[in-house]
Amino acid sequence: MRVARIKEPDGGYYHVISRVVDRRMVLDDKEKERFRTLLHQAEHFSGVEVLTYAVLDNHFHILLHVPAPRPVDDALFAERMHALYERFMVKNIVQELADLRREGHGQAAERLKAPYVARMYELSEFVKTLKQRFTQSYNRRHRRKGTLWEERFKSILIEGRQGALSTVAAYIDLNPLRAGLAPDPHRYRFSGYGEAVGGSRRARQGLRTVMRSLGLDAGWPRVHTEYRKLIYATVMKTAGSQNGATRLPGFCPQELQKVLDEGGRLSLQQALHCRVRYFSDGLVLGSRAYVEDVFHRFRDRFSAKRTSAARKPRHLDLGGLYTARRLRLEPIIVPAG
Repeated sequence: MRVARIKEPDGGYYHVISRVVDRRMVLDDKEKERFRTLLHQAEHFSGVEVLTYAVLDNHFHILLHVPAPRPVDDALFAERMHALYERFMVKNIVQELADLRREGHGQAAERLKAPYVARMYELSEFVKTLKQRFTQSYNRRHRRKGTLWEERFKSILIEGRQGALSTVAAYIDLNPLRAGLAPDPHRYRFSGYGEAVGGSRRARQGLRTVMRSLGLDAGWPRVHTEYRKLIYATVMKTAGSQNGATRLPGFCPQELQKVLDEGGRLSLQQALHCRVRYFSDGLVLGSRAYVEDVFHRFRDRFSAKRTSAARKPRHLDLGGLYTARRLRLEPIIVPAG
């Protein structure tokens, strides 16, 4: 069932997921590099902050902060426009703005800016810009037509504290490991964590924001140490492994599946090595109080029969985190061994 998207009017944190149509594996390293370039261009233009991300062979994950809308003066407007549009186009628009200001036509100047400014600080517009730009680039280079992505992206509203933000960040940065694309999360360069370890200031700032949600406001060396603990608490090389595969300490996929089949609960560390649909389809993720607050503020998005929203995830312990949906069909999927 299609669920109405929940977006905070005064800024919020979101986990965004979108897949290639028919789940085709078309994103090779060159395409991922192009996607990452466009991701950062769309980020700069939109005024959002990408906290971390992972680009896989047929889909992507992005954890981002969308600030509350704020005024965009002409100087900032020109800077944002340069992130996304050709220089000659921006030059012409900026010149027209200056002419209108000089002639005293302030309202006309604001009307000129309005269609572009309306796309800033807005979740759906950010994703639309990113996906459309990549599709146009991909189609042009591969001489194809039509959509590249499944029609509607998924998004889940994330509480900016109580461990929700850091849990989802770790889940995203472990995606390459779950998909078998890298033997170690920091060695996958098409992810926020891999980019940060590689020296990107932008990526490091995103993970600093994540760790501030846990009360750690520090420079990159300390943030890296603590985030590494969060990631690597779930990861250990299998003794005697021939192929460098990574496994949970003392667990294998068959053992995880057995826990689920017997109605048991996985720990957070175990769950982060599985596909957890609560992180993509749960609608809202956070403390019980946060989920209930969102429920009451967006009451019209929920069934009239519901009297509360917070649902404890089945089959796993998220350390006190709740979601707004009770997923019945495979809420946790264990990857193949």
